[in-house]
Amino acid sequence: MTQALSNEQIARIAHEANRVYCLSLADTSQKSWDAAPDWQKNSAVAGVEFLIANPEAGPEANHNSWLEVKKREGWQYGEVKNEKKREHPCFVPYEELPVSQQRKDKLFGAIVRACLDL
Repeated sequence: MTQALSNEQIARIAHEANRVYCLSLADTSQKSWDAAPDWQKNSAVAGVEFLIANPEAGPEANHNSWLEVKKREGWQYGEVKNEKKREHPCFVPYEELPVSQQRKDKLFGAIVRACLDL
């Protein structure tokens, strides 16, 4: 089966869906794909690539993969996302994430899988 969309196109779709989900929670910290910094776009593409390589992986595995990449890049926990300080409130194990953030990870995975099935 040929993949209809590129990994970056899938990442864009998943990112925008997550951004709208965040807006529904009154979280305005997510920029649109076109305005997002490269590190954020690269992170979304890496999430897509992880799910392609690990099709049975659940949201916990995808989050933990994201967490490992962030650790290598020097990020740490911070109550507010701050790219200059490399701090992120989701820099915790999956089970410690608020339910709203766990849902965001589930949404990301569902969208990636739906795009791959096109």
